[in-house]
Amino acid sequence: MPIPLLPAYPVGFPNPERALSEPDGLLAAGGALTSEWLIEAYARGIFPWFDSDDEHILWWCPSERAVLQPGCMKVRKSLAKRIRNAGFHVTFDQCFTDVITACSEPRAGATGTWITPAMQQAYISLHENTRLAHSVEVWQDDRLVGGLYGISLGQVFFGESMFSRVSDASQVGFYHLQRTLAEWDFLLIDCQLENQHLMRLGVETISRRRFLTSLAHNDLALTAPQRWAEVGVLSP
Repeated sequence: MPIPLLPAYPVGFPNPERALSEPDGLLAAGGALTSEWLIEAYARGIFPWFDSDDEHILWWCPSERAVLQPGCMKVRKSLAKRIRNAGFHVTFDQCFTDVITACSEPRAGATGTWITPAMQQAYISLHENTRLAHSVEVWQDDRLVGGLYGISLGQVFFGESMFSRVSDASQVGFYHLQRTLAEWDFLLIDCQLENQHLMRLGVETISRRRFLTSLAHNDLALTAPQRWAEVGVLSP
């Protein structure tokens, strides 16, 4: 089946159920990385993922989705000890640009990153102009050592990427995020694609159909565009 090529102005995405099986989840190409496009995509369970700003934007909705119910993270004993005793301090929305820049740095053994300059600017604009993109920062001795970012729509948080500069820092940030979202009655955290790291934290995979059904019950009217830093600062 040919890949639909979208124009540079919002006209709506194809039905996510029509995403290709090979490569898994590829739905469309083209469009733009504006806030309007991103909000429409995430509300429908679609996310952008591509390798270079010189190629078409690719939009995906995989056949299986990695998700976590807030409050249900598995915390091993060693991580619980580090949360209590390692001197971590966690904030929200204090330095979004620093977090996405750190997330864009190539991982060990990798030569590139999918968080291209255009992708970074798109999410920074979403954060600054709509207050729908959020960051979690993990500090140790006043140094940014870990964090993550994503998008909040209704009662669902759509996670994008995380980073660590010291052991377990990103997991500490994820722990505080899912705990806080549980207190705010969020229904789901979307982690997109499974990996062993996420599975150890209690993330599970569900079918695309089940995920899209969950999104159909996500009340977008409950979306609260605000800086989460104004809600409060977190400590263990």
